[in-house]
Amino acid sequence: MPRRARYASFGAAAGSCLLLLIWFAAFHIGPVQRPDERVLRGFADLQHPHVNSVANAIAHLCDPKPYVYFTAIPVIVALIRRRPRLAIAIVMILLGANMTTQLLKPLLAHARPHSLLGGGVSVDRASWPSGHATAAMALALCMVLAAPPKLRPALAALGAAFAVAVSYAFMTLGWHYPSDVLGGFIVALVWTLIGAAVLYTAAARWPTRATPAVPRRLSLRETLGPSAAVVAAGLAAVGLIALTRPHEVISYARAHTTFIVGAAAIGTLALALATGLVVLSSSGRGEATGSAPAPTAAHRRHWHRG
Repeated sequence: MPRRARYASFGAAAGSCLLLLIWFAAFHIGPVQRPDERVLRGFADLQHPHVNSVANAIAHLCDPKPYVYFTAIPVIVALIRRRPRLAIAIVMILLGANMTTQLLKPLLAHARPHSLLGGGVSVDRASWPSGHATAAMALALCMVLAAPPKLRPALAALGAAFAVAVSYAFMTLGWHYPSDVLGGFIVALVWTLIGAAVLYTAAARWPTRATPAVPRRLSLRETLGPSAAVVAAGLAAVGLIALTRPHEVISYARAHTTFIVGAAAIGTLALALATGLVVLSSSGRGEATGSAPAPTAAHRRHWHRG
């Protein structure tokens, strides 16, 4: 098994263990449940007619009907780049991640205490993991796989921002706990790593006739630059709001410290997952997304004989 296939397989196994840990902590460990509720309460306290209208528009971007059209984008990109294996893997990732979440939700349905909630916020028993968070993160990661190497850092940052925006939106509406979001993100990650491992193994075992040039390894600045720009833009937006309403923002931050930490953790995780996939997919010889390594002499002789 190729080195990157081993890394991806190990990451998928570790992600599955982490998924189980998140579920157990969210439903059975009190010191984790209370911050989970506080973060959700902080999002729900942002509700306002104008905020709710924007949140509704963003959250519903990952409803089944519009989502089908969004998922066609990475598949089409892979086909345009003449990567049929990649296109098939993307379909597998998107279907597998979303079907897994829909199976887990009723299977693991469990009532939560709601000790800190109120004000009309009532989360459904079958809320873990979040289907919208799974859909948004799976789409973001598939866009990274589908894109040419130079564009992957920018698409990773934009995709992570999209997944975070969708998650913030539906938590503001009181649909899901933060632990539901984390579960959805990890489901998407596990399926993406499974798909990547399959691609790396197939590329090594069955090299393609048309082998592209080996891409240049991305520098640290190229890899992290777009993510840093997204973080800076988010901080600038928060700073602008703080300048217009300083007293409200300061008092809200003091009353919702756990919310601020939780919201920052969700954003950081999304960027880390997408950027980590950039590092994995853009390292090594040849493209990791369906193309082969440089042909050996044996391969060239085989092609000539064919």
